[in-house]
Amino acid sequence: MDRPDKPRLLNRLNRIEGQVRGIGRMIEEDRYCIDVLTQIQAVRAALAKVETEMLRDHLGHCIESAIVSGDREEQRKKAAELIQLLDRAR
Repeated sequence: MDRPDKPRLLNRLNRIEGQVRGIGRMIEEDRYCIDVLTQIQAVRAALAKVETEMLRDHLGHCIESAIVSGDREEQRKKAAELIQLLDRAR
């Protein structure tokens, strides 16, 4: 899929990657546990934002396209994919 927000999402992921490397350095330096945990929470929150953007895009394009197409098999397939994804998150 062609994503107009691709550069922005990649930029966010690159920042997250840097944060994760920073956490590794913090652990190597025996930094205070709460400081490390705070950074881990920040990474999780940043990943959740990327996930939300991807989900929003999937709903707004892929699932909407399946609905508009009228193709019941494609609609079922997209719904099943989404249900499977949400089930794995538990």
